Amino acid sequence: MNLPNFSLNGKTALVTGASGGLGQGFAVALAASGADIIITELPSKLEATQTTLELIRAQGRKAIALELDVQSVAACRHLAEVAGIVDILVNNAGVNRVQWAEDVTEENWDLVLDTNLKGAFFLTQAIGKGMITRKQGGRIINIASQNGLIGYYQRAAYCSAKAGLINQTRVLALEWAKHGITVNAIAPTFVLTPLTEQTFSQPDIKADLEGRIPLGRIATVDDILGACVFLASSAAGFITGHTLAVDGGWTAI
Repeated sequence: MNLPNFSLNGKTALVTGASGGLGQGFAVALAASGADIIITELPSKLEATQTTLELIRAQGRKAIALELDVQSVAACRHLAEVAGIVDILVNNAGVNRVQWAEDVTEENWDLVLDTNLKGAFFLTQAIGKGMITRKQGGRIINIASQNGLIGYYQRAAYCSAKAGLINQTRVLALEWAKHGITVNAIAPTFVLTPLTEQTFSQPDIKADLEGRIPLGRIATVDDILGACVFLASSAAGFITGHTLAVDGGWTAI
């Protein structure tokens, strides 16, 4: 009997959008499990990755930060060349623009879809080609959203992008299984981060969200990290094409 092993020793993980929030949490959690880490951020935010780098190095792991705008296919391909060997890819970079459907602009639609869906695909393609060539398998983890499984107000573009990411996960899992590469997604509920803190400080919004989550509270970053470590590890070696909802029970209703 081989008992579950969550160690990532000897692995290198790449986490996009990791200057704070979930991205920072994923990077530090993977480092705590033994992986060396490459983090990426927009060129204008690269300096903001210093705290993340320090937290990773405090786990005794190597860490570097590279600039990346996932909206650029050329930038994704260049990043894959610069990064070198990547065993675990966490597509965390994302953006949202809260608008009623009748007010969504083409500019905001393109921003949300190009970041959350197109960017994730072309970075995965670039990193995945390296995994295929090395013939050592690999782990792709897409950070989707419960809003890719259900609808929610003022998120027409975001829900569309995350639903697409979930089905993209399935397709790549089917195509790359023969290479030993697993492709899975995590679908968090609403998560308290520095970026969302102002939204959740509004009593009516907070009450609405908590009323929809059976566990009765908004998620914290820590609530989501275990799913990422699990899917990155050998313990999840026979799981692929799956979307793991970490939503306090929202999608069970």
